[in-house]
Amino acid sequence: MSKSNSKIDQEQIEFLENAQKRIRQKKILYNHFIFFLFISAFLFVLDFILNIGSDLNIFEYSWSVWVFLIWIFLFLFHTFNVFVSNKFLGDMWVKKQTRLLMELQKHKIEKLKNDIASEAKIIASSETFYNKSSLITIIAAADENNVIGNDNKLIWHLSDDLKNFKNLTKDHHVIMGRKTFESMPKALPNRTNVVITRNKNYVGENIIVVSSLNEALEVSKNDSQPFIIGGGEIYNLAMEIADRIELTRVHSKFEGDTFFPLIDLNQWVEVKRDERKKDSKHNYDFTFIRYDKKK
Repeated sequence: MSKSNSKIDQEQIEFLENAQKRIRQKKILYNHFIFFLFISAFLFVLDFILNIGSDLNIFEYSWSVWVFLIWIFLFLFHTFNVFVSNKFLGDMWVKKQTRLLMELQKHKIEKLKNDIASEAKIIASSETFYNKSSLITIIAAADENNVIGNDNKLIWHLSDDLKNFKNLTKDHHVIMGRKTFESMPKALPNRTNVVITRNKNYVGENIIVVSSLNEALEVSKNDSQPFIIGGGEIYNLAMEIADRIELTRVHSKFEGDTFFPLIDLNQWVEVKRDERKKDSKHNYDFTFIRYDKKK
């Protein structure tokens, strides 16, 4: 049996059940009317012919009149209930309204599912499916207050930090924001420089221009360890997707306008530490710290 036929049969059963119920309701009403006439006649005989309770008057009306009026009110209410309330607001009406509400709810749920599916497609189409085997690494230097720069310039010069940066990033992709790129004299040699900017017409020598971090990672998908080198906004975006942080902690405090994000130790674990003391080439104590994201 098809779904359509099943629905028709169910409706026919409901109509039959409702018809039978309506017949029972009308039959009870007709019996009520006959009983009402019989009792009214009996009360008339008791009161006006046999004079039973003739001295019992309420507001100058005989007791039987009041019984008649109350009963006729109840009968009229019964009649209204059968021919109006149950006809238009009975079980069939309730079931019909229930079906309509269920259909409306079903339609809303389907619409919600479609909206979610559409949104998922949009998200999926905008996401970058970068190489999951790549070790996405953030590399930065920050002071004790996480200051990393001021007025788009480096605040300190640490020779070993620059050597460490060069050794780690050599032959890899380095991903940076436009301001970070413009703070450098030129693109970093022996690396693939990827610059993120919203300016679609932006050009530069020896760089790849992209419009988002996801696009930058797509460009770098064949690199086993692409590096994200700044600035502050790019670092913030990268914290969720990075696998490693190579941080140089400068043990001093500086004034600055650009900051490195706080490292949540519930998500990151320190795996390596190399402490260095200030000397003739380094004006500050500093520490190389490696963090790996917890699995």
